Amino acid sequence: MRVKRDARREADCIKQLEKAGFSAVPPQVFQHSRQKNPLFGLASEAAWPDFIASGAPALRAAGWTVDVPSDFRHFVLQADAWEADFTDNGNGWLSLDLGVVLEGRRMPLAPLLYDLFQRDARWLDAAKLKKIRDAEAVTLYTPEGVRFTTPAGRLKPLARTLIDLFDARPEGVLKVSRLDAPRLADIADSKHWKGAGGEAVVQFARQLQNLGGIKPVKPPKGLGLELRPYQRDGLAWLQYLREQGLAGILADDMGLGKTAQTLAHLLLKKEAGRLDRPALVVLPTSLVFNWKREAERFAPALRVLSLHGKDRAEHFPRIDQCDVALTTYPLLWRDHDVLAKVGWHLLILDEAQTVKNAGSRAARIVRDIEARHRLCLTGTPLENHLGELWAQFDFLLPGFMGDSKQFTRAFRTPIEKHGNPIRAEILSKRVAPFILRRRKEDVAKELPPKTVIVRTAELVGSQRDLYETMRSAMDAKVQEAIAQKGFARSQIVILDALLKLRQVCCDPRLLKSQGARTVKERAKLDLLMNMLPEMVEEGRRILLFSQFTSMLALIEAELDERKISYCLLTGDTQDRETVISGFQEGGAPVFLISLKAGGVGLNLTAADTIIHFDPWWNPAVENQATDRAHRIGQKKHVFVYKLVVAGSIEEKILALQEKKAELATSVLSQDRTALAKFSEADIRALLAPLPGKSAARS
Repeated sequence: MRVKRDARREADCIKQLEKAGFSAVPPQVFQHSRQKNPLFGLASEAAWPDFIASGAPALRAAGWTVDVPSDFRHFVLQADAWEADFTDNGNGWLSLDLGVVLEGRRMPLAPLLYDLFQRDARWLDAAKLKKIRDAEAVTLYTPEGVRFTTPAGRLKPLARTLIDLFDARPEGVLKVSRLDAPRLADIADSKHWKGAGGEAVVQFARQLQNLGGIKPVKPPKGLGLELRPYQRDGLAWLQYLREQGLAGILADDMGLGKTAQTLAHLLLKKEAGRLDRPALVVLPTSLVFNWKREAERFAPALRVLSLHGKDRAEHFPRIDQCDVALTTYPLLWRDHDVLAKVGWHLLILDEAQTVKNAGSRAARIVRDIEARHRLCLTGTPLENHLGELWAQFDFLLPGFMGDSKQFTRAFRTPIEKHGNPIRAEILSKRVAPFILRRRKEDVAKELPPKTVIVRTAELVGSQRDLYETMRSAMDAKVQEAIAQKGFARSQIVILDALLKLRQVCCDPRLLKSQGARTVKERAKLDLLMNMLPEMVEEGRRILLFSQFTSMLALIEAELDERKISYCLLTGDTQDRETVISGFQEGGAPVFLISLKAGGVGLNLTAADTIIHFDPWWNPAVENQATDRAHRIGQKKHVFVYKLVVAGSIEEKILALQEKKAELATSVLSQDRTALAKFSEADIRALLAPLPGKSAARS
């Protein structure tokens, strides 16, 4: 028989072999072979698994016949099917059953993957995982030692999103929180996997990831301020959480209006008829009055009940009649029995980082309070370590992050100690649907060049008593002086009275009297020290002004105790330029400045935050101090905070500034000639008693 060879076809076949990785083997390699025609082989033994997995099927598809002896040592099975079955257990958990079908028999895949991840470190390293080709053949071993392969591209999504579930050897089914649906979506929606329940997982994942977009909502009709665009977005996000029955963290930077957005959220609930139960807000003591004041200004329709102070028990029977109840972290354990009996609509933790220690009494008790919805407000959801984030999510979504030990093993240790980027990315994606964080830089286009924020503190206890005692004595002294000398000739007495009251507001220790030494409360200093650590954590550069160098000394002691570095500029500073350049060049995040030494003549554009601890009542002087940072060359938006004591002389002067700017000049700039321009009625208003405590408004 004569066979006519097709040289062109043979050449094409040789090219196909070469494309599959084969090349002619030199005859001397096979010493005992009698084969006359050339033999072809792969470059190395390591190339065989890849060829068996992808090369051989490609040749078969091209028309080749590929015979593999059963005893060939590079022989591996090909899986008949890869399966991923999702089951909603109905208790907030999903079961993921990964399986592989080999020769008609299905077996659990998770234990085999655990073995792969343990023996091949590339799957645990983000950079190396990225370099693994999707087409690379990956060999897995059954418990009986049978080998089978799969393209790496089928398994890489598992390593990127579920690797933490393989820290311990899984027996079969993987258990995942229903709120973790987004991390399962890549598998459920993949063409490489077959199974049941995937569509429901993908749909819920899209809801959590807001793939359809959060719909804008109209602000409540009774809201007393115009929300900026980013605040409208925040309101829409809060409403979305409510619709989905989810909890979350509003984590905007300090000063972006978390309280205003939350009040708008509550008011919208009330106007829609959904606030059929009261909401409970837990907050630091220093913020109670601020919440009351902002509610009065921005959401007057909300009935607010303050469960704070010695007489708070008298107001417990009125809880069911209010819309919003305010309590403090220190009072939680004392009032736990009462608060735990109420069916709350919404439980809000303001400055939620306060419960970052899950073992603290407040953190334990707040978890026992039942509410339909939960919300955290904080500018620093993570201050020192990931355990703080876990503590907040353990309150918001119990079980979502596992227990503390599981979270430490899966995330804290790999991320904090080993810098594992895969774990960091997984954690970031897991919490992303439940955190809304906007930094000043993110919303700068929506903000004015300078944002002025008034933060109020309320005098309580002995400090309040001292203020009232001093005010009463000074009022009598002023009235006596006016009666004897007349108003115009009583300016020294009037200024001395106002100075002493301002000192009580700043810190009782500024007074040199024996009675002041026994006062332990210092409301405004507590408010400041509640603000500063968070601002420093956010990376802010802060100018802190005070007229009293003795007040700066007290603030210094607090900063030293908290190990917050600072620069100091007073009239006693010898080398001003060194101090100023030290701050400008990033030497410290806080710059303490006395008005006399630094109210004018400084260029401090490195700062983006100004705090007026004791506002100097002349607006021009105050603006001059602010302009140390808010000036040409400043690239960041500037936030200006004025700290005032509610109901005191400080707040009354702020109110009078709008009507009578000259009054501020006369009282605070030592310009006694202008004082006569104002009536005795104005002075009586400044020396009026503190308003009585009102626990609620209806």
